Amino acid sequence: MEPTLLYGFAADALLFIHLLFVVFIIAGLLLTFAGKLFAWPWVRNPWFRFLHLIGIGVVVIQSWLGVLCPLTHWESALRAKAGEAGYDGSFISHWMATLLYYHAPEWVFMVAYTLFGSLVALAWLWVRPRSFNP
Repeated sequence: MEPTLLYGFAADALLFIHLLFVVFIIAGLLLTFAGKLFAWPWVRNPWFRFLHLIGIGVVVIQSWLGVLCPLTHWESALRAKAGEAGYDGSFISHWMATLLYYHAPEWVFMVAYTLFGSLVALAWLWVRPRSFNP
């Protein structure tokens, strides 16, 4: 396999992982609230809730510090090694990038991430997870 093809594939795979992370963060909050309403016991799993809280916490802190997400940085580096410019790569990469990346001033993202992170923290209080101890 050609190295540039391999780098392009790795960049697409990383973009897919990034998309899964975003889905986990957004769907995790929605499912937590739905789980409260429908009494789903799995939404009180402490590992799920802890990973969810840490995930959005990292995003919020990165936005406050103005730090680029490492996944975005690594993906861009892989695309450069593949000889790709921006998101003119494969079909998958184009559409996942369209879903993930949009243009707005940085403060808009900081406010949105902070508000979403606050909702996740409030969900921790409203839908209390079970203890880590069995």
